Amino acid sequence: GLILIGGNQVMLGYLNDPAKTADAIVRLDGLRWYRTGDKGRIDKDGFLTIVDRYSRFAKIGGEMISLTSVEEAVRSVLDSPELQCVAVAIPDTKKGASIVLLINSSEIEGDETEDLTKRLIAQGLSPLMTPARIELVDEIPSLASGKTDFLSARKFALQVTAQ
Repeated sequence: GLILIGGNQVMLGYLNDPAKTADAIVRLDGLRWYRTGDKGRIDKDGFLTIVDRYSRFAKIGGEMISLTSVEEAVRSVLDSPELQCVAVAIPDTKKGASIVLLINSSEIEGDETEDLTKRLIAQGLSPLMTPARIELVDEIPSLASGKTDFLSARKFALQVTAQ
């Protein structure tokens, strides 16, 4: 579920931005909590594991689709656990959103992407989770920290689909 952080260290809110504050801070049972945007689970020993970000979900045909799960399925089908790829959601007038998958072109042959959708469905992936479009790119956008730059990846996906 959604990870909430509470305590004295939680900010009072965003300066001069009550709308943003209302999105980030929630009151439950008289206590203030910060909505992290992270999805987590607590194991039997009480350890919290962050499993995803809610911003990494797409609402397609009324269903919430984990973009991280799409990436994991692609790596599994291609038997390439270290494959550099990123799934992003872009607006779709019929389904609400569609998935565009960017794959590092140096790690895959072009013909491997041709039947990827069929292979994903054959492995039991929901058709809603299959990429509507697959693009080979020279490199996956990344931040200075080395983490994937999801914003730049989405901007690129929007550009290529507009063409």
